[in-house]
Amino acid sequence: MKPLAYRMRPTNLDEVVGQQHLIGPGKIIRRMVDAKMLSSMILYGPPGIGKTSIANAIAGTTKYAFRKLNAATDGKKELQQVALEAKMSGNVILMLDEIHRLDKVKQDFLLPLLESGAIILIGATTENPYISVTPAIRSRCQIFELKPLTESDARQAILRALTDPDKGLGKPKDYLDSDALDLLLEKGNGDLRAMLNGLELAVKSTPEEHITADDIANSIQMRQHAFDKKGDSHYDLLSAFQKSIRGSDTDASLHYLAKLIESGDLISICRRLQVIAYEDVGLANPNACMRTVLAVQAANQLGFPEARIPLANAVIDLTLSPKSNSAYMAINEAITDVKTKNTGKIPADLQDAHYRGAKKLGRGQHYLYAHDYPNDWVAQQYLPAPLKNVNYFKAKGNSKTEKAYLEQYLRLKKLQRENL
Repeated sequence: MKPLAYRMRPTNLDEVVGQQHLIGPGKIIRRMVDAKMLSSMILYGPPGIGKTSIANAIAGTTKYAFRKLNAATDGKKELQQVALEAKMSGNVILMLDEIHRLDKVKQDFLLPLLESGAIILIGATTENPYISVTPAIRSRCQIFELKPLTESDARQAILRALTDPDKGLGKPKDYLDSDALDLLLEKGNGDLRAMLNGLELAVKSTPEEHITADDIANSIQMRQHAFDKKGDSHYDLLSAFQKSIRGSDTDASLHYLAKLIESGDLISICRRLQVIAYEDVGLANPNACMRTVLAVQAANQLGFPEARIPLANAVIDLTLSPKSNSAYMAINEAITDVKTKNTGKIPADLQDAHYRGAKKLGRGQHYLYAHDYPNDWVAQQYLPAPLKNVNYFKAKGNSKTEKAYLEQYLRLKKLQRENL
């Protein structure tokens, strides 16, 4: 019997899980299929999120012949067979996996077939096609980025595969314990193919009347405790991760990063790293904050296992950086004032004056345009009257950068007091 992931591939767009930005009502791929105006395309994104599924669904919906090849392993001979079929029977949809590995010989053979429309190419790649796919192919295809599956999408697909009596496993919904399902979702990291493979192995290798988290953990060869996403241990791990970076302990930070990587929870790692960058490093090293954002972007594009490399760069950078929570404390204090104090009205000079009648109401009449003054600064009251003398920014000056910010802040506050 063919693997569960293969059997559950959709035959029409309505069966595809996720990717509603492309196949939802009124979206571009749906419109192309409904109008029977298919054009060649490249689908890119992480493994197991629906590239092949969409190609299958398009072929099933349009009733065109569907062939699947791999740009790395299949040669010109296989392409010629597809071309001959297209000549004999009309349009053929060619799903070409790993299209970024298409060599020049195969590319030159394909180009005229794409131009004539004899072959409708659906290329698939995990790499950015704007970088990895040759311009000649890229210019003849529309490029669509697939998004990682949400937990809700993956949950729906797993339960469908579990309960489907024809293509799936034909089990009742409660055959899979809720904690086992949570573990499978956590381990899968958005890769539906891997999740379905793990599910099938657990079902076929378990004699009991239901699947437990231990069964899933054994089937995917990972320790269960690493995937306790909703439990205390998960948040304890994230807390230890942040506190180790805050405390400038590089080895502890890397240890907790390794545990998070082994849990497969890329989303939580990336979110927490950006929080750490701006909460704990902040104005002491703004460049490190920017580098962290770039590292997170790279990690999300790469996916595991390669994502571990930019993540490690960011962790070491942040751990050894000067630290400051001055911006974090400043915004917290400002929010507290907004929530708990009568902060008064926005000064009339700052209020919107771009409407008829504003002048009669005294809006914006005495506003001073800072760029009209030396050094682009002029003393003017910006805060509401009750907050006129507040000082939210209380930096310690833990780096040259933050010290410069603090000196400028204090200088401008002094000038404002002296001139108002």
